[in-house]
Amino acid sequence: MTRVSGLNQPQPGRPGDGPDDDLRALFGHSTAVFASLAGPAHMLESANPAFFAAIGGPERARTGLPLTEHMPELVEQGFIALLDRVYRTGQSVTGRDRRVVLGSGADAREAFFDFTYEPRFDAGGNVTGVRVIGVETTQVRQAQRLTAEQAALLEQIARQAPLADVLHGMARVIEDLSPDEVLVSVLLADADGRHLRHGAAPSLPDFYNQAIDGIAAGDGVGSCGTAAHRRQSVIVSDIATHEYWDDFRELAEKAGLAACWSTPVLARDGSLLGTFAMYHRTPRSPQDYDLALARIFAGTAALAIERHQAEQARQAAEAREKAARADLAFLLDASTSLAHDLDATQTLQRLADACAPTLAPLCAVDVVESGRVRRIATAAPDGERAALLASHIPVYDAADDAVARVLASGVSEVARRTPTGPGPWHALGVTGYLCVPLLDRGSTFGTMTLLSVGDHTFDGHTVALAEELARRASAAARNARQYTHRVTLARDLQAGLLLPGVPDVPGADVGTYYHPAGEGLDIGGDFYDVFPLRDGRWAFMLGDVCGRGATAATTTALVRHTARAVAPLLPGPQAVVEAVNRALCDRPGSHGTGFVTLVYGQFTPTPEGLDIELIRAGHTAPLVIDAGHTVRTVDASGLLLGVAPDPHVSPRRLQLRPNESLLLYTDGLTEARAPDGEQFGEVRVAQALAGSPRPPAAGRLIDSLTDAVHAFTGGHDIDDDQAVLVLTATGE
Repeated sequence: MTRVSGLNQPQPGRPGDGPDDDLRALFGHSTAVFASLAGPAHMLESANPAFFAAIGGPERARTGLPLTEHMPELVEQGFIALLDRVYRTGQSVTGRDRRVVLGSGADAREAFFDFTYEPRFDAGGNVTGVRVIGVETTQVRQAQRLTAEQAALLEQIARQAPLADVLHGMARVIEDLSPDEVLVSVLLADADGRHLRHGAAPSLPDFYNQAIDGIAAGDGVGSCGTAAHRRQSVIVSDIATHEYWDDFRELAEKAGLAACWSTPVLARDGSLLGTFAMYHRTPRSPQDYDLALARIFAGTAALAIERHQAEQARQAAEAREKAARADLAFLLDASTSLAHDLDATQTLQRLADACAPTLAPLCAVDVVESGRVRRIATAAPDGERAALLASHIPVYDAADDAVARVLASGVSEVARRTPTGPGPWHALGVTGYLCVPLLDRGSTFGTMTLLSVGDHTFDGHTVALAEELARRASAAARNARQYTHRVTLARDLQAGLLLPGVPDVPGADVGTYYHPAGEGLDIGGDFYDVFPLRDGRWAFMLGDVCGRGATAATTTALVRHTARAVAPLLPGPQAVVEAVNRALCDRPGSHGTGFVTLVYGQFTPTPEGLDIELIRAGHTAPLVIDAGHTVRTVDASGLLLGVAPDPHVSPRRLQLRPNESLLLYTDGLTEARAPDGEQFGEVRVAQALAGSPRPPAAGRLIDSLTDAVHAFTGGHDIDDDQAVLVLTATGE
């Protein structure tokens, strides 16, 4: 059986034919499975379609039978014994990333799952069956491995490792990643594209590699020669019967090869770089996984070969011309300027400044936003011409406008005449133009237009420099946009972990303060919360998670949500804190292992003030500020949470009379440093609170403390997050 299909490198703008589609073909989507089992025989009562698909498809999609009849292979693997234990004990069993072989014989497949077996109970509390809930993690494991291998290859390419080493390593990676035995070969095209030379084939015998070295790129010349000639993938599922292999059949038989799928390796301009072939020792047709893997690594091979060729060309140019060295210096200086900061608009303005006057007297950069063209940057010899150039805005869909054409085609346009379409060309003295697309993963998001005046013209050398600079500017602008997006996401997530607003609490004035450290890319570890309980009581907390980022956010959410969930159900603060500690100790290792310091308490407003009971677990000691602004420390002891099964905490009771306050804070304030390195310290905290304005109020106490810290540090950036929570009794 033979199939010939066009599976070239993904082309820009073609839907369903890009890297994301290939990754989906390789790894699919995470699949949640569910099944309900009854009785000690684990009779399958119901299951979702994903469960039946995971265990073997339609032929196993039956209910009313014991699970062992559906999946007898589970017995020896111990999973039926786990179900028996859940049914017998009534206790859930959880597995993480557990390996399971589904099916048997040639149809068996290896898979990995996160799963939970939960007992099902009747109204009398008797176990009636088991509920199976799981998520298949096979694709995640494969994705992680492919990502790591791809990253290693790309790092080699970025370091300009020898092409032979990159291709050899790539071939080994594919042979290891493929679920079935596969032998990989990469052939390199001669400069004229008429012959193919040996590039890498670590698992093919030497006599075979020597025999095909130099084969012609022609129709019917094996799989690789035909793929190179047609610029399309050629799939030969059975070498023994296919006409393309008439001249090579004996050679393939001697090498033990029975199938060959070849994909052309094409440059960005469509020229032939070589071929990428996957051989099998038995007749075999490819699946979507195989085709996607071929496309991804054909693209990697193209990148390696193009980088290799570009480096050779650069070295040759340096040897021939002194100007080539100046070109590299220009690109380096421009790249450094483009990467100066992480603002996309400033990056594109630096692009215009780098181009004019080095590459052309005038430069304009346009981007597409919301379906319209926006001129975002210009460069000119003087302000008058810069303003004139900035006043002209191209029309996005105008057929007679060079910018519109390049936006549509994604291909550079150059001419020794004024641009077509309306514009201030006469006033500017324009005699020619070069319009280069700005690309983001193959999609055109803008253009860079260079304009000639007087005797200036564009040659191939200038065009190449402009296109290379545009490529680097596009990457820098993309990085800037991604950075901005990450900062926004981090701030949004941080906001979601804090109170959206201070609640109105009867009998209390509540104040909060939070100031994160750094530029906002990482999620901070400080948090606070205030929420109502039953019978007019309220709960409050302030804590600090060890570390920053996503793991800290996960831990923060675990602490807050656990406390909110159990507080209405447990008798007091000590039980709540112990429940939080159990949740931290029982969390999976992938969710972090850092400790947490915490002050958690509950209070009841009364006409005499606030009756408070609190727990201190390894956190900075709370402070009480009386009506006369005398500051005293609340003495309470307890260990950090998340490090030991018993935190040894004990409750502390106190009463705040009207105009008295309880202040909780994190160590980001006491450890704030002056320019000479001295820390703010607990003594200065007490002094700042004692000197706060009267009458006492939560907001005034926070302002006095934070103003003192800011003055002490000289307004410099802080090294740690700062959080404050104040409860002031009002007696109302």
